[in-house]
Amino acid sequence: MKILFKLSAICYLLITFLQADSVEVQLANNEVVQGNMAQLKIIAHGTRAAFPNITEIGGSKVLGRHQSSNNSFNYINGKMTSDRSTSLVLTFVPEHNMTIPSYSVNISGTVYKTKPITLKVVKANAPQIANSNKFSLQLRADKKSVLVGEPLLVTVFFSVSKTIRLSENPNYIKPNFDGFFVKELGNEKTYIQGNYQVTELGYLLTPKSEGNYTAGPATAKVGVADTSRRDIFGRFFGTVWTPIASNTLNIEVKDLPQNTDLVGSFTLESSLDKQQVKANKPVNLTVKIEGEGNLEDFEFPMYEIDGVTIYSDDAKVETEVINKQLKSTYAKTFVFICDHDFNIPKRTISVYDTKKDEVTTLEVSSYEVVVEGSKVAVVKTVPDKGVVQTNLKQGKESPESDILPSEEKEEKQNIAWWTLLVAFVLGMVVMYLTRFIDKLKRKPNPFKEDEALKILYGHMSEDKEIEEMVRKLYAKKSGDKSVEIDKKRLKELVERFS
Repeated sequence: MKILFKLSAICYLLITFLQADSVEVQLANNEVVQGNMAQLKIIAHGTRAAFPNITEIGGSKVLGRHQSSNNSFNYINGKMTSDRSTSLVLTFVPEHNMTIPSYSVNISGTVYKTKPITLKVVKANAPQIANSNKFSLQLRADKKSVLVGEPLLVTVFFSVSKTIRLSENPNYIKPNFDGFFVKELGNEKTYIQGNYQVTELGYLLTPKSEGNYTAGPATAKVGVADTSRRDIFGRFFGTVWTPIASNTLNIEVKDLPQNTDLVGSFTLESSLDKQQVKANKPVNLTVKIEGEGNLEDFEFPMYEIDGVTIYSDDAKVETEVINKQLKSTYAKTFVFICDHDFNIPKRTISVYDTKKDEVTTLEVSSYEVVVEGSKVAVVKTVPDKGVVQTNLKQGKESPESDILPSEEKEEKQNIAWWTLLVAFVLGMVVMYLTRFIDKLKRKPNPFKEDEALKILYGHMSEDKEIEEMVRKLYAKKSGDKSVEIDKKRLKELVERFS
């Protein structure tokens, strides 16, 4: 018992001295549908926390109150930290947008205040259905007419009466969207509206070409417990499946006034990590586009620069719906490797702005890259005379035979035949020795992955396996220790171009 008491005392002291007292506030969701519950959580870090008596929040009565405590220890980078926290969770039904005020919490005799936090209350989007219907599927679109490349949002509303209980998950089949590029937004929401529980599923559609299209219907089979059949304990068993289908949507797609790369409202930022680099070292160009519109199907054109090896990663595209507006972000990085100075040319992207009804241009600046130790033209000199050898011809050249005396000419002609013969024989001997020595050297010697990367970079477009190997080499070079390189296969690929 004494040992347990001592351990408890030590733990208490650790908790007391190794943590910093503080308070924070959280909302389970920053946005709720009108008529649904919200949860406010106040967390006090420290010992002996005392919360205020909160009976209403923003004019809405507090319906539930729950308090809990938690102790934890962490050992990070040689330092031990501890956290004793007490949480207060308050449940209420907000009726309008509000800013939840600051609350005072007493922790070990010191008063700490929470920060105000904003809660947004939105109206239910689901269309009204007849009270006699137990469940329904309905489609709604935010636009009835769009331009080619202009995105629209289609939402599926699945409503189930609160008076029935599903015995199985519904077998749902998404709507038909022929003529559109489709992305499931993955922002499924469930809430209560009147006597129904509503689930929303969102789809982002981008039309491929002009015309009149029909979207939908969505279909599902809903399983409800068979109330006509009971087991010996009086419980229902068996399922009655009911097929249901949604309405369809007629969508008009118009052609653009003029062809552009994008449709929407966007901004572009580009940056180069360095403009002066050592020979054969990478230079990274990052391009970021963001704004209102769809960037899922956009692909920034690849750079092509003579004498420069260029590699790019897969673009990172993020899409979300904020206040019924589609927000997108597109980021892509290009890597340039060269042994001499080069220029990254300017790039422009045309955008049709549907709000302004005009075409704007996004621009990636041009960049001059200076390479240290760049290759330069080499001139040869003759040591004994100090004459620079060039290709330039100044005036009419006179053959050497017109300058030399006749006796010297004859001597040179006599020497020429056996000089050529000796040179030919020596050349054959050197070629034979070179091949012999090369065969002796052909043993499975390891080589540097940096050198392999330089060799394979220029052949990425020729073979998918080479492209994949380059990706792995570059990832490993960038510090990714999880990448494993097949040395044997790497050697075989390099030898194809050595």
